[in-house]
Amino acid sequence: MSRNFQGSPAEELALGAYIKLARAANSALAFARVGLEDAGLSLGQFAVLEALYHVGPLNLGELARRILTSSGNLTLVVDNLEKRGLVKRQQKGRDKRFVMATITPAGKRLIARIFPAHARRITEIMGRLTPEDQERLGELCRKLGTGE
Repeated sequence: MSRNFQGSPAEELALGAYIKLARAANSALAFARVGLEDAGLSLGQFAVLEALYHVGPLNLGELARRILTSSGNLTLVVDNLEKRGLVKRQQKGRDKRFVMATITPAGKRLIARIFPAHARRITEIMGRLTPEDQERLGELCRKLGTGE
C-alpha cells in the first residue's frame, strides 16, 4: 500500500489484498485472451459461445447472469456473434422479452476448435498454484463473491 495512506491496519490489509487480487485477475484474464483474439473473439464473445456450447440454449437473462455481464453488454456481444453466424436468437412464445440464444453449427465448430487450447492455457496459469491452493482459492473467491 502507498506510504502516504494513513488508514487503519484493517484498511491497509484489505486494500493490499484487493490490489493483489485485482492484479492476479488482470494477469489471468490477459493469459486467457491469448488465442481468442486469433479467432476474432473478445473474452465476452468467447464466454457466450462457451456457455451455449456446454450448457445449450439459454434465455438472454440467464446467459447474462451465467457469464457475469449486463444485459446491455450481452445484447452487443450477441449482435456481433449473430452477424458472424455463430449464434442465433429465437423468440419463444408470444412474450417478446423472452429470447433464447442458441449456438449455430459454425459456432460449435469454432468453439470446439479453440476450447481445448483455452483450457490448456487456463490450466497452465492456474498451475502456478498447487491443487490445494487452487481449491482454497476457489473457496475464498466463492466466500468473497457470495458473502458466505
